[in-house]
Amino acid sequence: MASAAEQEAVQESAEEAMDGTAVDGTHVDGPATADGSVRWTAGGTAEAGPALGNGVRNGGNGGNGAGPAGLLPGTLVVGDDRLREPDTPYRSVWPGSPTPLGARYRVGPDGVAGTNFALWAGGAEAVEVCLFDDPADRDHGDARDHGDHRGHADATGRDLVETRLPLTELTHEIWHGFVPEVGPGQRYGFRVHGRWDPWTGARWNPAKLLLDPYARAVDGDFSLPPEVYGHVRDWPQEHVADTVRDDRDSAPYVPKGVVVHDDDPDGAWADDRRPKTPWADSVIYELHVRGFTQLHPGIPEELRGTYAGLAHPAAIDHLRGLGVTAVELLPVHQFAHEEHLLRRGLRNYWGYNSIGYFAPHADYAAGGTRGRQVEEFKEMVRALHEAGIEVILDVVYNHTAEAGERGPTLSLRGIDNRGYYRLQSDARQYTDYTGCGNTLHVVQPHVLRLITDSLRYWVTEMGVDGFRFDLAAALARSMHDVDMLSPFLAVIAQDPVLRRVKLIAEPWDVGNGGYQVGAFPPLWTEWNDRYRDAVRDFWRGATPDVRDLGYRLSGSSDLYAWGGRRPYASVNFITAHDGFTLRDLVTYERKHNEANGEGNRDGTDDNRAWNCGVEGESDDPDVNALRRRQLRNLLTTLLVSTGVPMLVAGDEMGRTQHGSNNAYCQDNEVSWVDWSLLDQPGPGALHALTRRLLALRHAHPVLRRRAFFSGRPQAADGLRDLAWFTAHGEEMTESDWYAPASTLGLFLSGRDIPGRDARGEKITDDSFLTVFHAAARAVEFELPGPPWADTYELVVDTSLEDQDRAPGTVYEGGTEVTVPGRAVLLFRVRG
Repeated sequence: MASAAEQEAVQESAEEAMDGTAVDGTHVDGPATADGSVRWTAGGTAEAGPALGNGVRNGGNGGNGAGPAGLLPGTLVVGDDRLREPDTPYRSVWPGSPTPLGARYRVGPDGVAGTNFALWAGGAEAVEVCLFDDPADRDHGDARDHGDHRGHADATGRDLVETRLPLTELTHEIWHGFVPEVGPGQRYGFRVHGRWDPWTGARWNPAKLLLDPYARAVDGDFSLPPEVYGHVRDWPQEHVADTVRDDRDSAPYVPKGVVVHDDDPDGAWADDRRPKTPWADSVIYELHVRGFTQLHPGIPEELRGTYAGLAHPAAIDHLRGLGVTAVELLPVHQFAHEEHLLRRGLRNYWGYNSIGYFAPHADYAAGGTRGRQVEEFKEMVRALHEAGIEVILDVVYNHTAEAGERGPTLSLRGIDNRGYYRLQSDARQYTDYTGCGNTLHVVQPHVLRLITDSLRYWVTEMGVDGFRFDLAAALARSMHDVDMLSPFLAVIAQDPVLRRVKLIAEPWDVGNGGYQVGAFPPLWTEWNDRYRDAVRDFWRGATPDVRDLGYRLSGSSDLYAWGGRRPYASVNFITAHDGFTLRDLVTYERKHNEANGEGNRDGTDDNRAWNCGVEGESDDPDVNALRRRQLRNLLTTLLVSTGVPMLVAGDEMGRTQHGSNNAYCQDNEVSWVDWSLLDQPGPGALHALTRRLLALRHAHPVLRRRAFFSGRPQAADGLRDLAWFTAHGEEMTESDWYAPASTLGLFLSGRDIPGRDARGEKITDDSFLTVFHAAARAVEFELPGPPWADTYELVVDTSLEDQDRAPGTVYEGGTEVTVPGRAVLLFRVRG
């Protein structure tokens, strides 16, 4: 609650504003009301609003006529444009059903088709569904002509007619009604009435049009002018600005939900064959729908940057030819651009600012935004499935685009702020475990329902195969601490749909105790940033010893060998969307984010990068040759490691972001994949090596183990499934693990791999020896003799630009081979 002094200050401001004078002595102009006058309203001074269909008045608690709903004394309301009685009765809204939530087109009573609207709004006093039509649409004379009509132009310049209809039925805090003759393509939103009392977390404001949390499609974009904020954003007393209600209408400036056709969940995907790739066989390719397709020369220009572009054969041919089994799409839920980016002429490119958990982001649709984006997304999924590629969505259920208490009112804040968000003891403010201003209150049943309904929708009706959960630790928090028995994780574990799909946790958030790598339950896999750090450190020469690297290369048993978890619980990655690209990792040591307009303060300073002696691009052929070798070292290390590898789109051809390690707002060539690289010798050779390594991985189950190594002898000859060697060809001892080392030999035995194949047969494979050497000077490495091997065949030599010269070279066990400086040699055991 506010202190007495704070409330007194707001009261003084309100009184001065009522006189037309601001606190600094300047004149304050309030917004015009419907009759053209200027009105400022303070708590307890305005008349109660008109009665709504359910007997609740817009202007008091329960219609007591005590002034604007829930305003504390001294809380100012700007531009009080209240709901007015319609010219015609609300005879067109039938009771409808409280389930399912959202807008669902169906056949209602007496065989009449229409749309059922249902919105959970706990604590609200009234809810209106608002239908938006082009003027020509109103010539139909259908049920949409019955209601309170308001005309305005939206942010795109279209003249739209708004029809407000009250949802008078209330069942278990769900407001609902059936509107006949409203069908697919109809644009709509909600207005929710209730108390305005930010001091206790109540932020209802019916002047703000709200996006349906269950909207299946969204038409339009958020422009974020002052009218979109529930409070007066530029109130002179900045520290209490969020308590001053702004009643200017936001409808012209926000997108609308769109009613869509619903597929039969049981039959929509009857002809689709999901790849169902086992976790151990998976290779994930992280890409951005727009960035991956925007510059692709083989994709028609009108399809670039869209779902249809990703479904195009030219895009799919690259994925299939590379050998990846799944694409992980950066967020495709409808998202909004932050106000601070729009001020600088930038846009949110990555999309980690969700506002619609059921709607495919409209900007990625080539075929229009009146529902067509839904079908286009499904067609993309079907095309990828036909190519044997799974679709994993990067989802952001930890926070929304409404930010903190000074953020815009777009959806959940105006529906029930206290119900949807975690609030501090001072309920004006939000608990922020995400660094984005707010955190969804996942322990609340209706919030948990929103998330799980969304997840099931994307699986059953949109066809996706799994999810990567951004800042998953925030979802796993119970009241405050991260809890692996939290409601969210418990619900997922027992859900018959969700427990069968791929679930990937980003196992941390920004709150206390948020770092949870290795702690998620057995159903989950995790992004393993300890793998990333260990591999980066080894190849830049920054490791005091090789203990950590040994764990990471062999599946991170120290993190995941508990509770039935397997090596594929570790999603191994060296780069991701967040941070340097692979090429920049060997070209820059310092971030270069100046283009973001934040003074290069954004983005991490912990890059663990080595620029090979020169910061940035270089004309020195020796420097560039070393950088290309380092790229080959990093990729080879990733693709021979036990666990699930994740590549980032463009890394296989050496894409650069010119030193930006936080390109979240760079929707341009900085972030888009440069396909011309494939025509250049160096990037082309790197792409060929990546394809070769992935083909090798797919062909050899010893590189995709489903169980952790035991390290124990498998037979009387002493051969073990996993062994480590020094450069002298001797098995490493305990002291060797603690000594400085830049050379490490890893032997994987294919003689007896745990598990059985699909026919119940024993799995056997070739054995492999990989030598990792990070020092600048060459080293003589003695190849282990029997029982490990009689002969070895060299398969990959990263010191070579052209790998065609590497295969076929055979060495006897016990032979010393020269390992060039900074190189990986991969040998296959021949006998």
